[in-house]
Amino acid sequence: MNRNIAFRTKGSTRGPITRLVSPGDVGQLIKPFVFLDRFRMEASRGGKMGMHPHSGIATTTVIMEGAMAYRETTGSEGVLHTGGVEWMSAGNGVWHDGGPAENVPVHGFQLWLALPPEDENGPAHSQYLAAEHVVSNGPARVILGRYGDAASRIQPRASLTYLHVKLRDGERWSYQPPTGHDVAWVAVADGALHVGAAVIGREVAVFEEGAKSIDFVAEGETEFVLGSAVKHPHDLVTGYYSVHTSEAALAQGETEIERIGTQLRSANLM
Repeated sequence: MNRNIAFRTKGSTRGPITRLVSPGDVGQLIKPFVFLDRFRMEASRGGKMGMHPHSGIATTTVIMEGAMAYRETTGSEGVLHTGGVEWMSAGNGVWHDGGPAENVPVHGFQLWLALPPEDENGPAHSQYLAAEHVVSNGPARVILGRYGDAASRIQPRASLTYLHVKLRDGERWSYQPPTGHDVAWVAVADGALHVGAAVIGREVAVFEEGAKSIDFVAEGETEFVLGSAVKHPHDLVTGYYSVHTSEAALAQGETEIERIGTQLRSANLM
C-alpha cells in the first residue's frame, strides 16, 4: 500500500521565487528540511539574490537549467552550470551571494537543512559539484546522502537523502526510504506525478510519516526533487536568516553574522 499525502501546497510566488517551505510552516513537518525555494531568475542584475547572511543551517542548491554565479565569505566563488550542486554549511555564520551568470537565466531549487547541535555553531564550509561529479541510481541523481549503492560526495552528519529525479511520460519509479527515515516529501518543477489516486503538480507534497515505499507514475516529462530523513529531534529556533536548536545557539550565530557584516561594510564588499 502506498503512503498517503499528509499535506500539500503550491507555496507563494514573489517575482522569480516560489517559496514552498519555511521553518514556521511546512518545515515543522519535514525537519531537518526547513526551507525550500523554486527559482527561475532572468539574466539581469535584478535577478541577483544580494549579499546576505546565514547561521545554523546548510544551503543546498540544485541547478536544473542555466548557470549561477556564487561568492561567499568562506572564500569560495565561481559558476555552477546545469546539473551542478552547491552545499554550504553556514555553521556559526557566513554571508553569500548568487544569481544568473553568463547572460543566461537560471532555474533550480534551493533547500535549507537545519544543522544538528554539533555543527550549528561550527566553522562555515562549502562544497561545489559539477554535474559530472553527481552520482546516479537509475533516474535519480543523488545530491546528498545515499540511495541504493550510490553515495553523494556530500555526506551531512544527519541521516538524510536528497534526490533530483527526471522521469519520462508514463515512467514508473518507486522510492524506498533508507532504514529509519520517517520523513519524506517531493517538490515538482515540471510535469506531474501520480501517487495512487493523487496527482502532484508544481507544488510540494509531504507524505505521512513512516517507512513505506512511495510509488510514482509520471505524467509528461517530469522533473522533481525528493527528500527523506530521520526527523530532526530539536525545536526550530529562528532568526531572520538563521535556524538553530536553542536561543543561546541563535544568539551566538547572530553575533558572528554581525561581526562579518561589519567587516564587509568596512571593506565596501556589500
